[in-house]
Amino acid sequence: MLYRDADAWRAAPTKRVLVFGMSGLGKTHMSTTVRDSGNWFHYSIDYRIGTRYMGERITDNAKAEAMKVPFLRDLLMSDSIYIGSNITFHNLSPVSTYLGKPGDPAKGGLPIAEYRKRQEQFRQSEIAALNDTGHFAERAQQLYGYPHFICDTGGSICEWVDPANDHDPLMTTLSAVALPIWIKGDEAHTAALITRFDKAPKPMAYQPEFLLSCWTDYLVETGTAEDKVDPDAFVRWTYARALAHRQPRYEAMARWGVTVTADEVASLKGEADFIQLVATALERRPVSA
Repeated sequence: MLYRDADAWRAAPTKRVLVFGMSGLGKTHMSTTVRDSGNWFHYSIDYRIGTRYMGERITDNAKAEAMKVPFLRDLLMSDSIYIGSNITFHNLSPVSTYLGKPGDPAKGGLPIAEYRKRQEQFRQSEIAALNDTGHFAERAQQLYGYPHFICDTGGSICEWVDPANDHDPLMTTLSAVALPIWIKGDEAHTAALITRFDKAPKPMAYQPEFLLSCWTDYLVETGTAEDKVDPDAFVRWTYARALAHRQPRYEAMARWGVTVTADEVASLKGEADFIQLVATALERRPVSA
């Protein structure tokens, strides 16, 4: 690890961390809290995906939809108007909208073949954005003068690593440039996440094997044809299974760094709180880890 103990962490003139865990447990709150101090560069993986690695696909998809309207098609063809995505740290909906949900096109779903293609595009994009972490950590300090750096990862990071492999390429690379921090939730947090997702189901990225298993099981269980699947019903059905699938993967990844709880993160009010939180996490880390 970059910081052997709490004292080394506190004394470090340059602090670099990478936070991961289920979406909705406080990654953004943690990142915003330290960023607002003015001393931390905030590197958002989802923002990097949307602006660097999937930006053209997102824009082209929006253009394709607009071209279905004769009036807009004429204006686009004559370069009278242009279409672009307005992705910000607080508005990443263009990425999730492009990723979409599988199922009945009449209900806004994507054919499963197209959906799998976009899932693969996202997988490659997220891995590339994660591998850019070291570059941005250096850039933040050398170009912008930020002494500290926080990487805010997407919830799907655990899908692209092999948690059982002590030499997993992605985690080896990331842990060499930043201290991984897992935000751990409990059963109550999981129940709350499921309830919130049920009210507003959102697109997710899945490990290919997991997606295939869920898709196959859903079709058999519901007796629904692929092109008649209700997209929202499918992602709702899949969500709890996705959380159960991800939890042990996050836990295994935690050995590369430290673990904090969602409740601890929720109580953060400033940079000093964050520095103390990480110090405490380092102090309670098993000596043999």
